[in-house]
Amino acid sequence: MKNRKSSRTAGFILLAAGAALTAAGLLQGQYASVLAKAIRICMECVGIG
Repeated sequence: MKNRKSSRTAGFILLAAGAALTAAGLLQGQYASVLAKAIRICMECVGIG
C-alpha cells in the first residue's frame, strides 16, 4: 500500500509542476511563439512550407 501512495503523491507533484510551468509560459506570452513554430512544422510535414 505504501508504494501506491508514494506513486500517487509523485503524480500529483508532477501534475502541479506541469500546471505551474504552463501558467508561467502563458503569462510570459510564449503561446504565440509555440503556435507559430507548430504551424511551421506542420506545413513542412505536408510539404507546403
